[in-house]
Amino acid sequence: QVQLAESGGGLVQPGGSLRLSCAASGIIVRYYVMGWYRQAPGKQRELVAVSDSEGSTNYAEFVKGRFTISRDNAKNTVYLQMNSLKPEDTTVYYCNAVLDRRYGVGLNYWGQGTQVTVSS
Repeated sequence: QVQLAESGGGLVQPGGSLRLSCAASGIIVRYYVMGWYRQAPGKQRELVAVSDSEGSTNYAEFVKGRFTISRDNAKNTVYLQMNSLKPEDTTVYYCNAVLDRRYGVGLNYWGQGTQVTVSS
């Protein structure tokens, strides 16, 4: 059974930082494209950052220069370092895993989400 367990969300003041973690079980992260998405109430889920199995990364324009995605394959965990947080970053963040096409075709997995609230 595949599980993606997010942690690290919480309340932070504008300009502050948080680091989200996504600990995976049931898959081997090194073979997966790992991503962070977010979804505000009434809105579509949107990509925040993604890291493929080769370590290449891509970011949404609204987080470039502020957020960094990284992975620790030995710990089977992916991180999202969020700096210079803004109130508009407030929402639920989800971890996603999909098998890198280099290794075949697989299912799309989601975590349960972690709430990030940026407020003074």
